[in-house]
Amino acid sequence: MPKYSLTYNTMYCIVQCVRRYIMDVQLKRGLLDVAVLAAIRYEASYGYRIVRDLQPYMDISESTLYPILRRLETGKCLTVRSEEHSGRLRKYYEITTKGLERIYEFQDEWKEIVSIYEFICRDKAADTTENEENESKEKAYIATVGKE
Repeated sequence: MPKYSLTYNTMYCIVQCVRRYIMDVQLKRGLLDVAVLAAIRYEASYGYRIVRDLQPYMDISESTLYPILRRLETGKCLTVRSEEHSGRLRKYYEITTKGLERIYEFQDEWKEIVSIYEFICRDKAADTTENEENESKEKAYIATVGKE
């Protein structure tokens, strides 16, 4: 455990930074990428069906999906093939080994995200008790060092 404690204002600032920057930009982007890969994990699929498969879990439109699919294709996380369907060409997206590896990496990263979330949301009463315990330990240590 760290020897310092964060004030409410410091924690509030950290939470605001996380909410505004990381969640809105980096984390959300990563979540969308991995969610799309998970949607095609077991079988190739096309845009409209991917959107439909994801909708119970998140709000995503086709206009959001297609840039993600292009980014994942550029990153070699998926491949694209075209097939005729009802007289039109339909693009099917299939996950690659690199795409599967990205899902596994995300699962490992998620453990750290949960740990950070638990730190941010921990019970204030527990914080107060923990801070009091840390202060007592520090005072005892200082008293011991002072006697030497």
